[in-house]
Amino acid sequence: MLLGRYPADLEPLLIDYIRPGDLATIRQPLDFYGVNYYNPMKVAAAAENAALPFEILDLLGYETTDFGWPIVPDALREWLVMFRGRFRAALPPIYITENGCSYDDEPDENGVIDDQRRIAYLDSHLRAIKRAIDSGVDVRGYYAWSLMDNFEWAEGYTQRFGLVHVDYETLERTPKKSFQWYADTIKAQSPDN
Repeated sequence: MLLGRYPADLEPLLIDYIRPGDLATIRQPLDFYGVNYYNPMKVAAAAENAALPFEILDLLGYETTDFGWPIVPDALREWLVMFRGRFRAALPPIYITENGCSYDDEPDENGVIDDQRRIAYLDSHLRAIKRAIDSGVDVRGYYAWSLMDNFEWAEGYTQRFGLVHVDYETLERTPKKSFQWYADTIKAQSPDN
């Protein structure tokens, strides 16, 4: 998509699917490159008879979200720097189009949802992006996933990614502490501050 060619090591695997003119259609100018990042994955070669040529392994030694995903903000920084190094001038500005974590924090007896783990997750990932920017990566935007707890495509209503808690019985919405933290963080970036 960015260079107008398939990676040399993958092209033989795709030969039956490549059609004349594909690359001209695929390689179009991009306004931005969107990245959804939640966690890195550890991949190893699979057994010979496996359905896929790789196997996903547990990434040990890291704190995890309530979804069981390892929290590794530096992997995002590393990926951004590596991606910029690989594609240089062909890479348009980058937007982090999704980044977030699932924690099952419920309202306390006063109705407050003090989701400090989500705040720590978002803060550490924003700081990792800042380090990538300081290294020369052109990151122009960041979108936290998600504004509200919602239906997660593979897990239904069992995972809570939102900055706003949704009571699925009453549909009452309660901003979590992360909501105000995120609003304050955005405001602090304003040129007027």
